Amino acid sequence: MKQKKTRPNKNVTARLSFDHRGGIKALPRNLLVDFLRNKALYVFLLVILVYFILFHYLPMFGLVMAFEDYSPVKGVLGSKWVGLDNFLQFFSGPYIGRLIRNTVAIGVLDLVVNFPAPIIFALLLNEVKNKYFKKTVQTISYMPYFVSTVVAAGLVITFTKSGGVISEALKFATGGVSENLMNLPAWFRPIYILMGTWQGLGYGSIIYLAALSNVDQELYDAAKVDGAGYWKQMWHVTLPGISAIIVMMFIMRMGFVFSVGADRILLLYNASNYEVSDVINTYVYRLGMQDANFGLSTAVGLFNSVIGTILLLTSNKVLKKLSGTSMF
Repeated sequence: MKQKKTRPNKNVTARLSFDHRGGIKALPRNLLVDFLRNKALYVFLLVILVYFILFHYLPMFGLVMAFEDYSPVKGVLGSKWVGLDNFLQFFSGPYIGRLIRNTVAIGVLDLVVNFPAPIIFALLLNEVKNKYFKKTVQTISYMPYFVSTVVAAGLVITFTKSGGVISEALKFATGGVSENLMNLPAWFRPIYILMGTWQGLGYGSIIYLAALSNVDQELYDAAKVDGAGYWKQMWHVTLPGISAIIVMMFIMRMGFVFSVGADRILLLYNASNYEVSDVINTYVYRLGMQDANFGLSTAVGLFNSVIGTILLLTSNKVLKKLSGTSMF
């Protein structure tokens, strides 16, 4: 007995098919078809969209405080509008020179040291052939990233105080006396940078190790046939293979040059090193949390964010011309 073949319902098929010839007019219909096919994905997308709207975009309305003499009692809508007075107060204040000088110095030093460090570490790890040793080194290097900043800062202060491990080691190496290094302004920035290196070296190398694993092995074989040694292989094969990732990470890092972390500095600085450690973000913290001057603190924070955005866009444009790689 022959089974009767069922034909697909042409109307249903037509309703759930894209219209590739309708151009812009067919866009609403195509979106509806895609939604019906991928309902679950759109629900997840909606949740993420709602999260960003509620916790990232709506709070941006608070930037209006930068142009107000803000009072918590009156609120954003009831506070007096002062225009650019908060910005003028910041730029004419006594701390502007110190804040910008320290922010630029620490930000640039952090970029120079802690941006290439994970790249170099990843390149070295990539050459390790013993898998057990490689995994052990990776695990040890990742662990500091998950240590609380408060705990890490406490360890640094303990090790660098008079009689601490680092202070005693310097005393032994130089033949001097054991001092509290955090009380010496010349030592604050190196300690701050090295603390960042210790915490971020291993974790920051993950993305570069992933990129290195995708470099075509045949390129190395061809380079060996041509007589290229280790350094030539690294320069002509390895680095070009991960150059796109390096450029992308550098652009992102440039956007944070002015956003020197206030949390680490607040935990490390004291009256003795204040002149070289006070940055824009710590100033914003003092204005907002200690002085309750929310209008001025918002204005300073907005200035900081604008500078970061300009650095991001400029570095993206320059590197796009130089390397052909960019974020957007």
